[in-house]
Amino acid sequence: MASVSISSSPITQVSQHQAPIQSNLQPQLLTRLLLDLRGRRFSVDRETIMNLPESVLLCLFPNGLVLSRQSAAFTDGGDNEEDEEVYAVDFDPECFAYVLDFFRNASDTFYGSATSPGLFAAQQHLLDGSPSDFGPSASQNPLLNKQAIIVLREELEYFAIPPKNSNGATDEHGIANQALLEIKHRCGQSIMEKRNIFTALQRNVHKENNIAEQHLIDMLCMSGFNRDDEWGFRAVEPSRCCISSIALVLLKTGIVHHPAAQNGERPATIDYNQMATAQKLLLFWRKPAVRHLTLCPFPP
Repeated sequence: MASVSISSSPITQVSQHQAPIQSNLQPQLLTRLLLDLRGRRFSVDRETIMNLPESVLLCLFPNGLVLSRQSAAFTDGGDNEEDEEVYAVDFDPECFAYVLDFFRNASDTFYGSATSPGLFAAQQHLLDGSPSDFGPSASQNPLLNKQAIIVLREELEYFAIPPKNSNGATDEHGIANQALLEIKHRCGQSIMEKRNIFTALQRNVHKENNIAEQHLIDMLCMSGFNRDDEWGFRAVEPSRCCISSIALVLLKTGIVHHPAAQNGERPATIDYNQMATAQKLLLFWRKPAVRHLTLCPFPP
């Protein structure tokens, strides 16, 4: 899950009668992080970072999530201790902006804002459903009180083989010459233009009759994706023969929001078949050996 709550951490559940600790030994928790992604800076609050999908967090912070000023960073110039620390991150800034915008829009739509209630307010009554609807307690169903997002990521490495009549080659140290670099670049651009998410996977299904992968495609397409969907972000990694792609979509939970009635209320009902499919996808995600997708219910 990408929904991590600071208040639920056992670290915060300390006794009120604990021995006093010198405040200067306590790391100063950061409320905002200033990230430098390949020359482009983002100022992001801590809660937003912690609500991002695990697969993205692992790319941003391969050595662990930064939460305090005692973690390694370089300052933004000057000797003042209050200078904001900048954390260098080797991650595509356009991809990061795409993820942030999607999560922000999804949060505003579901949880609403100070001036506009979201979908969550219209489905509050579903939490009071009978126990037979969702098992022992409807409140324990995360699909009723959280907005779930399906995250698909792909890192595709490719290898360029120059034709015999090409000047592309490497030197004695394995360094590619300019001709070979151009071949690699053209190969990357050609692959990057193939933006359909499921085309290659579907080809493997037909070639190898892989029932498991076909079931995965079918489940994803029943839960929010379409079979002809394209990657939301796709780019060649700098100085690498690797293409990174990511696609985000709201999980179809089966909760149907009808048009507003004359009294202004927006009734919400449940398609139980679709709800069952969404719950199956949650079980699929929880299998530790499977890393095809990440479901990210985040708190309001």
